[in-house]
Amino acid sequence: MSGAAVRTPWRGLTAILGDIRFEQTLFSLPFLVLSALVAAGGLPDARTALLILVALVGARSSAMAFNRFADAAFDARNPRTAGRAVPAGRVSRAAMGAFAVVATLVFLAAAAALGPLCLALSPVALLFLVGYSWTKRFTTLCHLVLGTTLGIAPLGAWAAVRGTFLGDGTMPAATPWLLALAVALWVGGFDVIYACPDSTKDHAEGLHSIPRALGERRAFQVSAALHAGAVAAFAAFGHAAGLGAPYFGGLACGALLLVAQHRLVRPGRYERMATAFFRLNALFSVVLLVTGAAGILTR
Repeated sequence: MSGAAVRTPWRGLTAILGDIRFEQTLFSLPFLVLSALVAAGGLPDARTALLILVALVGARSSAMAFNRFADAAFDARNPRTAGRAVPAGRVSRAAMGAFAVVATLVFLAAAAALGPLCLALSPVALLFLVGYSWTKRFTTLCHLVLGTTLGIAPLGAWAAVRGTFLGDGTMPAATPWLLALAVALWVGGFDVIYACPDSTKDHAEGLHSIPRALGERRAFQVSAALHAGAVAAFAAFGHAAGLGAPYFGGLACGALLLVAQHRLVRPGRYERMATAFFRLNALFSVVLLVTGAAGILTR
C-alpha cells in the first residue's frame, strides 16, 4: 500500500464514497422503481418509496464497500485498480469494513420497516451482497452471481409494495421474477465484458472469470448470449405486466444500445469501456423505466 491512510473523518468518508462510486446507486435505481410502479399499478405511497430508496442505498453501499474490503490486496497488485482508496492509502481497510457494516445495518433497518416479507428476504439479499466479492475466488460464474445480486432489488421493491409474491389476478405471479431474471442476465452480460481486460491478471492471481476460462473472444460471445436472453426476459416481463407499445418501443431502443455496447468494445480494444459500460447501460435502464412508466399510465 502506498501512502498513509487519511485520518480526517470527513476526508475519509469522501474517499470511501468516491471509491464505491456512491453516485452510481442511480444505476440500480430504474429497475427497482419500475418494479414498484408495476406492483402498485402507479405510484406507491411516499413512505414506501422512501424506504425502498434507503434500502437500495444501504444495500449497494454495503456490497461495494465489502468488495473493496475483500479485494484490497488484489486491487493493490492490479494497475487498473491500484488507485482505489484502500490500496492507494486514502482510507484504511478497517474504515472501509466499518462503513460496510454501517451500510448493512441501514439496509436491514429499512427492510424491517418495509414489512415482514422484506425482513425475511434480507438475509438472502445479504448473502449475495456480501458473498459476491468472494465468488471470483472459486467459480467462473461470478458474473451471474453479481447479476443475481442486482436482480434481487426489483424483487425487494415488489415485496415492499405488495407484501407478497402471490398473484392477485391482475397479472401473473411470475411478473417480478421475469424482471429479476432480465436484470440478472443484463448485468451478468456486461460484467463479463468488464472482466475481459483483467483476464491475464486474474489468471496470475488464481481468480476465476469467464474471460479467464474461455478467452476474451468467447467471453464476448457469452456476453452477447446473456444480453439476448435479457432482452427476451424484459419482453416477457413487459407482456406479463401489460406495459404495451411504449415499453416495447423502449425495449427496441434498449436492444440497439446493447448492440452498440458490443460494437464500442471488442476483444483487446477497451479504450471505450467507460462509455460502453457506464453510459450506455445507464441509458438502457433509464429508457426502460421511462417507457415502462408510460406503459403503466396508458394501459
